[in-house]
Amino acid sequence: MTTVLVHGNPETAAVWDPLLSVLGTLGVPREQVVRLSPPGFGAPLPDDFPATPEAYRHWLVRELEAIVAEHGPVDLVGHDLGGGHTLRVAMTRPDLLRSWVSDVIGSFAPDYVWHELAQRWQTPGVGESDVAERFGPDRDVEAVVAVLVGRGMPEVVAKEVVAGQDEAMGRAILTHYRSLVPPRMASEGAGLAAAARRPGLAVIATGDHVVGTEAQRRAMAERAGARVAVLDGLGHWWLAEDPHQAARVLVDFWSSL
Repeated sequence: MTTVLVHGNPETAAVWDPLLSVLGTLGVPREQVVRLSPPGFGAPLPDDFPATPEAYRHWLVRELEAIVAEHGPVDLVGHDLGGGHTLRVAMTRPDLLRSWVSDVIGSFAPDYVWHELAQRWQTPGVGESDVAERFGPDRDVEAVVAVLVGRGMPEVVAKEVVAGQDEAMGRAILTHYRSLVPPRMASEGAGLAAAARRPGLAVIATGDHVVGTEAQRRAMAERAGARVAVLDGLGHWWLAEDPHQAARVLVDFWSSL
């Protein structure tokens, strides 16, 4: 069985490194795991790529179709924006999946409020200034690393991630978040029941305060027919913060299918 990992913002595939090491010890060989980097997030951002939810869903569907043609349906795991891409595929192309995992299901709740940073990116002028500071050629790299570490990303991972950031990532961030202003997410969330056509797992890291409340995440998981895995005390980067616990949760889920 092939496992496909899709990361989010402001990340590269390096965010999965700690988890990959542990998965191998739990019987998930490295050669069975594929990391996909969305355009602009550790992968080139073509000039004509719209960076909208639809564009990323189409991109992920094409990538999965190629994998499925050779290996069959996959276990898809999405983190952050990648978790949103994952849910959109689960709702529309269940034939590509054996199962799905997402840690942002609460952001599809009707009463979800975007976190402060996302609201800045959605604000003209303010967003441009912010991404220039974080992703521009004159940025303070050490300061950017320190921000990620302060938010829970291990330093060794943060350094690798920041090394892969660039101005294209900043452009993708602005376009994508501005295409997700309310009520976009709530409208999509109304259709989450379609994701129940494949087994799903909603990861709830209790220390992650940017992807909805625990109540919102549980409510949307129920709507999607998904199981819930609670990672008590872990934050937004649970997959790197405690890769042993993260890997065990994933492997237990896959083993139960």
